[in-house]
Amino acid sequence: MTTPRGIRNNNPGNLRRSRDNWQGLRREQTDPQFFQFKTMAFGYRALIKTLQTYRRKHGLQSIAELINRWAPNNENHTQAYIRAVCQDLQVPATYEPDVDDPGTMCALAAAISRVENGLPAVMEDVRAGWELL
Repeated sequence: MTTPRGIRNNNPGNLRRSRDNWQGLRREQTDPQFFQFKTMAFGYRALIKTLQTYRRKHGLQSIAELINRWAPNNENHTQAYIRAVCQDLQVPATYEPDVDDPGTMCALAAAISRVENGLPAVMEDVRAGWELL
């Protein structure tokens, strides 16, 4: 079995490359589409910070709003993505996560990682990402 791209890149959310200069990026970015991080913790940090930005800068509140931006329909089956994340978290799509709560955000990041990579998140890596904020 091939290791999922997000795991190989230490980018569990599969953040697309952009002009963002994330903390913990590998010096050499060999994947033309997705960021590559030095450690999984830096990848989770970027995932969590992006979700926090969606709330603080763009005013997105619910899981459905966050995932609609994170995983747009032109690239994903967004409704299935929302259902999977909500099922993992055992919350409705209208749930508004507290982006400053470590338990909530680590659970949300782990759920996103599972959808993106098809594997359960290593929670020690997720928590280490939160600690880097």
